[in-house]
Amino acid sequence: MSSEHTPADDIVYDLVSIQYHALKAAEAYGKYLDDAHGHEDVVEFIRQCQDQDSQRAIRCHELLGQLTKSGGIG
Repeated sequence: MSSEHTPADDIVYDLVSIQYHALKAAEAYGKYLDDAHGHEDVVEFIRQCQDQDSQRAIRCHELLGQLTKSGGIG
C-alpha cells in the first residue's frame, strides 16, 4: 500500500465533507421550521438556508463526478 499523499486526496475529502455537512443540515431544517412557526421572517430565512445547503450538496456532487470522471486533479 502506498503512503503517498496527493492533492486530489485532499480535494475529494474536502468536497465529501462539505457535501456531508450540507446534507446533515438538511435533516435539521424540519425542526427549525417547526420552532419558527408563526414567525414568517424566520421561516423565510430558514428556507433560504435550506435551499443554499441543498444547492451546495448538489454542486459538490457535480464536482466530485467531474473529478472522478477525469481521474482526479493533476
